[in-house]
Amino acid sequence: MSKKGKLYLIPATLGETGETAEVIPIKINHLINTITEYIVENEKSARHYLKKLGINESLNNIILHPLNQHTLSKEILHYLDSIEVGKNIGLISEAGCPAIADPGEVIVKLAHKKNIQVIPLVGPSSLLLSLMASGMNGQNFTFNGYLPKERNERILKIRELERIVNQKKQTQLFIETPYRNIHLLEDILLYCNNETQLCIACDLTLPTELIKTKSIQEWKKQLPDINKRPTIFLLGK
Repeated sequence: MSKKGKLYLIPATLGETGETAEVIPIKINHLINTITEYIVENEKSARHYLKKLGINESLNNIILHPLNQHTLSKEILHYLDSIEVGKNIGLISEAGCPAIADPGEVIVKLAHKKNIQVIPLVGPSSLLLSLMASGMNGQNFTFNGYLPKERNERILKIRELERIVNQKKQTQLFIETPYRNIHLLEDILLYCNNETQLCIACDLTLPTELIKTKSIQEWKKQLPDINKRPTIFLLGK
C-alpha cells in the first residue's frame, strides 16, 4: 500500500500586492513546485496566484478542483482521492488563510475523517491582523462572520454584539460584503453608544491599508472611505 499524501493549507495574499514575498513565506514558493493538484475557490484567480508565486509547471498540467457554492457534495467527496495514492494536495483560499471565513473547512473536515495529515502554513489572516492592531481584548474575542442583510435584523445584531462587549469585555469581529460597508457603518454609528470603541481595518497588508480605533462619537465626526474595500469591523472596550 502506498503512503498517503498530505493536505497543505496554503494562504493567499489579501489583495493585489507588488511582491508576494512581502506577506507570503518563501517556503510556500518552493512548496507549490512540488504539488500539481489544488482545491480552490476560484480557478482563474488561483492560476494567477500560482503564477505570481513562481510555479514552474505549466498551468495546463495543474489540476484545479473548484470549491464554491456551485460545487456538489458528491464531487467534494472525491477531491482528496489522490492523497490516498501518495500525492500531496494544496487547498488555496481566495484571500488569506484557508478554512477561516472560507469554504475550505469542509475539505479539512473530510481530511480528518480520512485520517489524512493536515498541514497549515503561515500566511496573512485579516482577522488576526486586525485584532492585533485594534488595541482591543485579544484574549477574549468572537468572529461573527457576516451580519444579517435585512436592516432590522442587522440593527438587532449590532445591539446584541455591543451588549456582549459591555457584559463580557469580549471583542466582537464581523465583516460585510465590501459594497455594503457604508450601510453597515452607518447603522453601527446610529445604534451603538457613543463611548463604544470601533476599529475599522481595511485593505490589510496593501499599500492602501487603514486601521483606526476610535469611539463611536469620534467616528461620527469623520467617516472613512471604505466603500468597496475589504474591511473588518471590531467592537470593543
